[in-house]
Amino acid sequence: MLSQTVNKKGVVAKRGLSLTRLFKPLVFIVALLPAVFAVYGVASSQFVDPVETLLKITGEWGLRFLLITLCVTPIQFIFKWGGVAKLRRMLGLFAFFYATLHLAIWVVLDQGLDLQDAVNAIVEKKFITFGIAVWLGLLVLAVTSNRWSVRKLGRKWKNLHSLVYVLTVLAVVHFVWQVKASELLEPSVYLGALAVLLLWRFLRMVKR
Repeated sequence: MLSQTVNKKGVVAKRGLSLTRLFKPLVFIVALLPAVFAVYGVASSQFVDPVETLLKITGEWGLRFLLITLCVTPIQFIFKWGGVAKLRRMLGLFAFFYATLHLAIWVVLDQGLDLQDAVNAIVEKKFITFGIAVWLGLLVLAVTSNRWSVRKLGRKWKNLHSLVYVLTVLAVVHFVWQVKASELLEPSVYLGALAVLLLWRFLRMVKR
């Protein structure tokens, strides 16, 4: 009886891994679509204000991928799908990818590579200060997302990557501070999603 239970668990685990192997390339392709759409939009002159639109697309998708990355653990526990954890690194790197595009577009196209003006804006405007802080944090997490860093840092690695929760909070604040009062619906959705994820993590920590 015990051996049958173990065998069943092994079959389920193998199916989960197979599903993840099939799902991962699809997720990668889908995750690239916003960037493809942005490039196509610029090339076909579909955007009235290309720079502003590109900033909006890359910034929003950077935030969305941060929130999606935080959803991995709840999905893993709720649906008993261990294989979904293998998507976490890729999703996190896509958050960094879009955040980097967002920063590059701001520095190169919006600020015209005027580093002095860029630095002044970072110092004077709090929402930009928060945005830079988020990018720097994501840079650290991206650089240390490899297996070598996991082995080198040991237990400290998990603590370091727990900072993704703090960075997501800062990213939501960065987004909320720059939107108009008439455009609060989308920020409210992000705030609600973040609140649910933080509550889930808090309840899980309490139960331990």
